[in-house]
Amino acid sequence: MAGQINAHKSPLIYERFRRCGVVLSSLSLFYLTACSPYSAILRKEKTLAENGFTAHPADTTARWQMMNLLPAKKVTYRMQGTQKIMLYSDPIACGCVYMGSPQAYNLYIKKHPKAYVDKQTMFAENNQHPGWDWSVWNWTANPDVVSGLFPGSLRASY
Repeated sequence: MAGQINAHKSPLIYERFRRCGVVLSSLSLFYLTACSPYSAILRKEKTLAENGFTAHPADTTARWQMMNLLPAKKVTYRMQGTQKIMLYSDPIACGCVYMGSPQAYNLYIKKHPKAYVDKQTMFAENNQHPGWDWSVWNWTANPDVVSGLFPGSLRASY
């Protein structure tokens, strides 16, 4: 009989440890999500969007291949005719390419001077892959549509 009574005492002691375990696991989960490796990338993407860049998802095989020609997480450019289109590739977090005008890039640089990439570096990177294919992206990425030279269903702006 005494063994049965003592058997019921031990679960009550462990109940305190269970409560502490729940609290500790909740705290550790909170700290792990606060230290997300994607937070810096997402912050940069948000500021790019705020300064006039537009996200274009790499949702086809052709787009994914074109996105992988770009340096990851760096701003560069590609020429479309005589116009520069600034590009930021993010194959990890969103699987997309942010596209914007040189004016949007200048606005971004004014607010974030540490993000400046010198023009010689961009030029050298651009010459490594001169065959950028604009046809795989949405019509909003085509600068002829943006400038009004080619009709589009909506007036796009970067």
